[in-house]
Amino acid sequence: MFHTTLDVDLLGTGSLATAVAVRHFMEENQIKGTIRYYGCPAEEGGSGKTIMVREGLFDDVDTAISWHPYSFNAVASVTNVANYQVYFKFKGKAAHAAGSPHLGRSALDALELMNIGANFLREHIIPEARLHYAITNSGGLAPNVVQAEAEVLYMVRAPELEQVDEIYHRVCKIARGAAMMTETEVDIIFDKGCSNLIPNRTLAAVMYDNYRKVGVPEFNEEEKAFARQIRTTMSEPDKKSILRMLSQLPVDKNLIQKIKEQELSTVLMPYINKTFRMTGSTDVGDVSWIVPTVQCAVNCFAMGTQLHSWQAVAQGGTSIGHKGMLHAGKVMAATAVDILLQPEVIDQAKAELKENLDGANYVCPIPTEIKPALSR
Repeated sequence: MFHTTLDVDLLGTGSLATAVAVRHFMEENQIKGTIRYYGCPAEEGGSGKTIMVREGLFDDVDTAISWHPYSFNAVASVTNVANYQVYFKFKGKAAHAAGSPHLGRSALDALELMNIGANFLREHIIPEARLHYAITNSGGLAPNVVQAEAEVLYMVRAPELEQVDEIYHRVCKIARGAAMMTETEVDIIFDKGCSNLIPNRTLAAVMYDNYRKVGVPEFNEEEKAFARQIRTTMSEPDKKSILRMLSQLPVDKNLIQKIKEQELSTVLMPYINKTFRMTGSTDVGDVSWIVPTVQCAVNCFAMGTQLHSWQAVAQGGTSIGHKGMLHAGKVMAATAVDILLQPEVIDQAKAELKENLDGANYVCPIPTEIKPALSR
């Protein structure tokens, strides 16, 4: 539900606006080149771009330009974390929980034991790693039946793909151990994965220059009033979290104070040339291993809005979200035009990517036998 408004309506439409604008500019000015607009499904749940990269869709692309809605405006040399997403499906034996519990083998018990084991594992993985899970099948609604099946979906995150893979294999051992303890079976079904992002300062500098020229989204009093109303539904830690992240950057503290006093940010953060790591993941990371890639953040939400929250959904479909979306289209279009008019930028960006990779080769985190699924 959350992704429908945030990722499809805003991300995809803002990028489409870019493609249309650049196309018209190229036609009017007789500029040769190719602009591609990729529809990229299942960023969160399937890593669609990772599979697109695996299938070679970006092999002949010179640069990739993207954006993401946030509650601030910025271009920065950021990286993030890689991840795997994996289903663990336990199979047991049903029985009457009162009449013959000794004949049953509980898949739900196995699932719970796995979660307990994973909780103990968290102390013994690197601090930057994360283990998330959601129980997707608890085995039914009848407490007087020993559950014959249960399923949990895990996401393993870490800064580097090799670290993710190591933790993933440890989680698999825990799952098999839980199955052994309960005399059940477990099927491990790899769902998706994505790589860490490789920033490109060459393209980021071009994008920031255009962002500075285009400016930031401007909001009217009605929109500001709605943002204030949304902020009344947020906790104080929610409101402070974005400010805490921004205050860690080497920027003027007076600028942070100015942002703090605004319900909708009208500040363009200074360009930060120093790479810092965000704790989220994106399948844009896989694209960045193959193609020089750049992204901007554009304000679409009241300050303090958490992504994947109902507040983000509530704002994404309003004029606040729409203004940020179209503004992102302008920034990306201006960036694309600059790259078209200065082809040497492409050469510089490719040279930087090669230097950043330092001989490392891209390895797709999704095995070739894993095919995209409409549902599981």
